[in-house]
Amino acid sequence: MLRVGLDVGSTTVKAVVLDERGNVLWKDYRRHKTRQMETVIDFLERIKRELGVKRFALFCAGSGARRVAELLGGKFIQEVNALGFAVEKLFPRAGSVFELGGQDAKFIVWIREGERVRKFASMNDKCAGGTGATIDRILTKLSLSPEEVSSIRYDPKKVHPVAGKCGVFAESDINSLQKSGVPKDELIISLFDAIVLQNLTVLTRGHTPRPDVLLLGGPNAYFPALREAWEYHIRSLWEERGFEGGEVFLPEDATYFVALGSALLSEFEEVREVEDLSPLYRFLEEREKIKEQTGQPALWKTREELEEFLKKYAPAPPAPAPKDVRGVYIGVDGGSTSTKGVFLSEKGELILSAYKLSEGDPIRDTKEILLKLKEDAERLGIKTEVLGVGFTGYAKDLLKTAFGGDVAIVETVAHTLGALKFFPDAEVICDVGGQDIKVIILRDGKVKDFRLNTQCSAGNGYYLQATAQRFGYRVEEYAQVAFRARFCPSFNFGCAVFLEADIVNFQQLGWNAEEIMAGLAKVLPLNVWLYVMQEPNLRRLGKVFVLQGGTHKNLAVVKAQVDFITQRVPDARVYVHPHGSVAGAIGAGLEAMRAIKLKEAVA
Repeated sequence: MLRVGLDVGSTTVKAVVLDERGNVLWKDYRRHKTRQMETVIDFLERIKRELGVKRFALFCAGSGARRVAELLGGKFIQEVNALGFAVEKLFPRAGSVFELGGQDAKFIVWIREGERVRKFASMNDKCAGGTGATIDRILTKLSLSPEEVSSIRYDPKKVHPVAGKCGVFAESDINSLQKSGVPKDELIISLFDAIVLQNLTVLTRGHTPRPDVLLLGGPNAYFPALREAWEYHIRSLWEERGFEGGEVFLPEDATYFVALGSALLSEFEEVREVEDLSPLYRFLEEREKIKEQTGQPALWKTREELEEFLKKYAPAPPAPAPKDVRGVYIGVDGGSTSTKGVFLSEKGELILSAYKLSEGDPIRDTKEILLKLKEDAERLGIKTEVLGVGFTGYAKDLLKTAFGGDVAIVETVAHTLGALKFFPDAEVICDVGGQDIKVIILRDGKVKDFRLNTQCSAGNGYYLQATAQRFGYRVEEYAQVAFRARFCPSFNFGCAVFLEADIVNFQQLGWNAEEIMAGLAKVLPLNVWLYVMQEPNLRRLGKVFVLQGGTHKNLAVVKAQVDFITQRVPDARVYVHPHGSVAGAIGAGLEAMRAIKLKEAVA
């Protein structure tokens, strides 16, 4: 009887089919893009069709495998056991194995003392730090394809400090290095170096990897620089601890070992035949009822409610730029994931703005922004005599040094000035950017208190953007997709690691991309007000709320924010900054104008 080994992972599904002698007859590997069960069905139907069989023995492993096994009567295999058995069967003299998956990492070491063999296994299944998910997110941030990264080679001389203990910290460090002008290949080398060191220091739990070492899983299979980082550090560790060296290598079928081990373990398990796949189809039909019972209403309850919201908050067409301008004040915001620039008139009016996603070099990004503003001004016949220049954002000091200028001000001040220019009665400013969340409390136009979250990307713009892109959507499509959902899952608010774990669980339960995206939009206000601001009583903060920052261009987020705020402060006035994505740049330009006029007054 044919034996099917199925590995249903957090981001991919892998399957192998073995004959009675253990030969591989069929295999496939695919990213499921949240369609876990649909991908499993496709694999099993193809196996039956392409191999001409009606029944087979099924052995399932992976984070999403238990439900498949229960529905079909197959056997569920713990994935570390499957991995270990496959290595023992195929490479009996292996000393250690490291497998990196989408959401978890595994380490097994075989300690041989004469005829005695002890095995230690460790699995990191609660944090995405040091796994494929972290790599995926940072490649998205850097606009790099896996094919581009596969051409990079590891060089320890090109390593910069990156924290590998958490995917969020790694992103923050990569962001800082990116804004400092570090080339992309060095960013990738530094990321891989951090991932390897994280796994060698934490996942091993103090054990020294024994030779020979197998490197398994998608990230190790697809990125030569990652494998080279493993070899460099493992050999350094062997030399440091007095171990005789051995091989560090990627075996054939490195992405299939859990699936292979599941099928190979059939020789020790009771074999039950699987023929009827209809339980999987029934699950797809019934899970809509389950979602309705266990989920929550998505971003709207009635179409009328949604239409009324869109009428009120849909962005207005831009006003024509004034032409009777003597000169301009320039404001530049070198943010975490984008660079923004504005031209302001001598009266502080917004004339032109420009926005671009970062390409890794803040100086080049700023040059492009300034050239774009200059070209637009010339096309409109606007004079571009520069009266003053201000910078803000992560790269403010670097940009002020590179371009000159009059001021470099902290983001909190810049965003406050940018909000008050349009909403002088603002009491609460909520700015959600690419990497951080700022909440500023004002009284009589002056800052009374503020909270700034710079260490966790939970719920912010970059997290939503990366999640949308993982599902195959551009960030500009986020609201359109999320508004299609009628029900959505309830996420735990807080750390991005918890959100990642929730996404994996919800995928297993059949929630699709649009429903997950709606749920993430709904949890954002909880992250802002309960996690960052730590204030459940919004009445204490004020009644006039201004939402700004690039994330609030996403109307799904705005809808969630408006509902959350007005449910707690019924008489609240909630505004969306008409130029929210460049509010910091506006503030920097206004501060430059104030500084220049002060100098002129003193002179």
